[in-house]
Amino acid sequence: MLHLPDLIYDLGFILVAGAIVTLLFRRFRQPVVLGYLIAGFLVSPHVPFLPTVKDEASVKVWAEIGVIFLLFGLGLEFSFKKLAKVGKSASVTALVEILFMLGVGFFTGQLLGWSNMDSIFLGGILSISSTTIIVRAFEELGLKGRRFVSLVFGVLIVEDLVAILLLVLLSTVAVTQAVSGSELMQSAARLIFFLMLWFLIGIYLLPMFLNKIRDLLSDETTLIVSLALCLMMVMLATEVGFSPALGAFVMGSILAETREGRRVEHLLIPVRDLFAAVFFVSVGMLIDPKILVDYAGIILLITLVTILGKFLSSGLGALISGQTLRHSVQSGMSLAQIGEFSFIIATLGVTLKVTSDFLYPVAVAVSAVTTFTTPYMIKYTDPFYAWLEKRLPQTVVERLNKYQHAVASRTSESMTSLLWRAYGLKILFNAIIVLALYLGMEKLVLPRLLEGADPESWMPVIAAVVSFLLSIPFLWAIALGGPDRSVTSDVHNIDRLRELQFGISFGRIFIVLLLLSPLVAQMSSAKAASGLILLVLAVPALYLSRFAEPLYRTVENRFIENLNDKEREALSVQKNRPRLAPWNATLEEIVLSPHSELIAKSLEDSRVKERFGVTVALIERGDQRILSPGRHDLLLPGDRLYLIGTDEQLAQARQVIEAADHRPPPPADESYGLESLIIKDNSVYAGKAIRDCGLREAIRGLIVGIERNGQRLLNPDSGLELHSQDVVWVVGDRQRIRKLDQEAAGR
Repeated sequence: MLHLPDLIYDLGFILVAGAIVTLLFRRFRQPVVLGYLIAGFLVSPHVPFLPTVKDEASVKVWAEIGVIFLLFGLGLEFSFKKLAKVGKSASVTALVEILFMLGVGFFTGQLLGWSNMDSIFLGGILSISSTTIIVRAFEELGLKGRRFVSLVFGVLIVEDLVAILLLVLLSTVAVTQAVSGSELMQSAARLIFFLMLWFLIGIYLLPMFLNKIRDLLSDETTLIVSLALCLMMVMLATEVGFSPALGAFVMGSILAETREGRRVEHLLIPVRDLFAAVFFVSVGMLIDPKILVDYAGIILLITLVTILGKFLSSGLGALISGQTLRHSVQSGMSLAQIGEFSFIIATLGVTLKVTSDFLYPVAVAVSAVTTFTTPYMIKYTDPFYAWLEKRLPQTVVERLNKYQHAVASRTSESMTSLLWRAYGLKILFNAIIVLALYLGMEKLVLPRLLEGADPESWMPVIAAVVSFLLSIPFLWAIALGGPDRSVTSDVHNIDRLRELQFGISFGRIFIVLLLLSPLVAQMSSAKAASGLILLVLAVPALYLSRFAEPLYRTVENRFIENLNDKEREALSVQKNRPRLAPWNATLEEIVLSPHSELIAKSLEDSRVKERFGVTVALIERGDQRILSPGRHDLLLPGDRLYLIGTDEQLAQARQVIEAADHRPPPPADESYGLESLIIKDNSVYAGKAIRDCGLREAIRGLIVGIERNGQRLLNPDSGLELHSQDVVWVVGDRQRIRKLDQEAAGR
């Protein structure tokens, strides 16, 4: 008798349970993630009257794979460019919320008498909102066109990045069993260094690799190549001491910047959903009903802390960043839950065995409760804001409006911000590359050169010289490279930079000397004099080097070209879009549906402005752009309309412009179909070619097949002659076919 491995049995059992429960949740319009958790609970050992998984260790392996693909998918949706675009508002809001909830979570744990480690992990669990739940709620409530939604999505992007940082920091804290400020700073700096290094190398190399093999990329090979890149980065991240989830997230974010990013994201969906389902089911298996009963009061308390704390911190952060009171309230109520990243953080504590048994099911229970409350919180944001506005003192409302206006209308740029934009990123990125060259030489190359060599050999000096020669283009960019091109477009900025040129030059040369100092560490004390000579000659070498500048320019241009390859056209459109802050009006892109009532109407006849109060600023039709369209311009299916209006006006216009086809399908036409005719000996069609016999015209249809002497001919040629006793299969008007049947039979 054949034996089915437990691994396959458990996977099938998990998916069957997950399918049944999630179908029920979909039927009742509840989040699918919650269905997976309940399915996991049902197949766990805590429910004895149902079948249970046999090999929990194998399920944990599947769950780890699920985390990897889940983070890979989040990375594909993340994109470093999105992080740059969300601006200060989303960044400030996210940081205020995360820091506040980290503190609130820790002190809540301390008040409950929990250990420091449980309290720290509770803070991490409560600090990250659920992207899946929020997106699902926005879709179901039809709010994706509202202005505050873009702020919420920006906050979620920043939270995803901070969550990755939290995974690394919590791992460090768990291993050391101590909260050391210096260790946390070192871990954070190490993480940021490797993130930037991987991003720079990935953006430089990956697009070139994909362009070379683009002709070979079918859907199958694209999926395999992307998964291979993901797992390769997972292995690399593990080798340098980071979590596999971090490697998957980084590779996803790098692929998101390439032309193939959207395609990979689409192809990954089935794989990601499969393993993510296993992960969430495995999370549900850890739910212990006894713990839930024993800690019911604590679960309720933490749920209230989560909802109120996230609402207050997110709303306050949005206010500080310059958002209106309405948008701040809407954002705060939208972010009041925890979700998938909280499960991953809780899983980390269980895996490292540093948290108590009750923390995991408590976190899952709080997530389940806040999952149910989130749609209602979002739904009632406008009524709550109206209630709040009436009860706030008028002086408070006026001060908030003045503050928001001052933040939004600020036009002057501080000198620090100007210097950072002009030189900061360029110096930072090139310094990372220089340090990476030094570390690679010291950790990878030099140990192999010194195997079996004389302790007094010149190998360290040779390695240092090679490192220096390789880093010359990047050191040149730090010391002598010009400011960023976006800054030099403003004459006023150029004049301000010229006034500071002496201090800027001194500071850049000082940074170069600091970067050269690790070279001395690669040399033995006996060769210290050689190191000193190298440092003395370094700065003149930068000035006299003739190949450094063109080489660096080539590298920089290639990097910028790869970075902007996917969105070059979109960026050119963005530059032409007006910014209307601090007004409530905003510019939004809406695609005209083929089912809209506005199709084939002119702007004058459609009365878009009169009906909704919005202005059509631009119409994109393929490669054609109609700027400030006139009243006689027609609206056609697929047009991209750039509308200016308030959130409410745009939401009303969107319902008409993006109208779906809600008409019931037409009834099936049973008068038209497939029938057969038998050609008799005396038939008028016998002995004639198909094209000449007139049968097709008579039935107003098509001859699709002929049966002759036991053989079948599909789609016969029009020159084929019909013979008696042929069975002719035709598609056409059934009534005409039946009427002609007597004639075809010779009757």
